[in-house]
Amino acid sequence: MEQGKDIIYLVQRVTAAIGAPPLAIGHQTEGNHNREQSMVDEQTKFGRVLGYGPKSETFELTFYSEVGDNGQTALEDAYDNEETLKVWRVNTKLNANDKHDARFAYTIIENIESSEPTDGFVEVSTSLPVMLQSQKGELPELPADLIQFAQYGFEAPGETTGSFPNQTSEAPAG
Repeated sequence: MEQGKDIIYLVQRVTAAIGAPPLAIGHQTEGNHNREQSMVDEQTKFGRVLGYGPKSETFELTFYSEVGDNGQTALEDAYDNEETLKVWRVNTKLNANDKHDARFAYTIIENIESSEPTDGFVEVSTSLPVMLQSQKGELPELPADLIQFAQYGFEAPGETTGSFPNQTSEAPAG
C-alpha cells in the first residue's frame, strides 16, 4: 500500500542535456495527482446516451521555499520562461522488480502561489496541468542521495566540521 511519505516528485526542464539527472523538489509537504474523465451525456427519444469525453490531469505540489533549491528553481524558471516541464511522480519504495513505480508527464506551470506568514516558513503551491496524458512506468533504482537528500548519515566524533548541509570533512589549510 502506498503511503504519502513515500511519494516524491522529480522535475527536469526540457532544455536539460541528455543524460542530465532529474531534480528533486526540496521540502515537499504535499503532492496531488488529479485525473478527471469528462463524459458525454445526451438525452434521446429512446433514453439517455452516455459516453466518455476528454481526460485531464494535473499535478499539484506544495513545499517550503528554499533559496538555491535546484528543483524549486526549475519550477520558477519554467514558469518565467513559459517552458514545458517534465515531471515524475515516484514511489521511493522499490517494487517487486527492484525498480520505482513512477508516472511521467510533460506539463506546464499554471500557477505558483507563495504564502508568507510572519511566524513561519514560506509555503509554495503550484499546479502543473498535464499535456495529453501521463504514462505509467518504472525507473531504475534512484541514488540514495536523491531520495534522502534532506537527511544526513551517521558521523563519528570529529569526522566533520560545520553545520548541515554545509559540513566539511577536510582539515583547514595551514
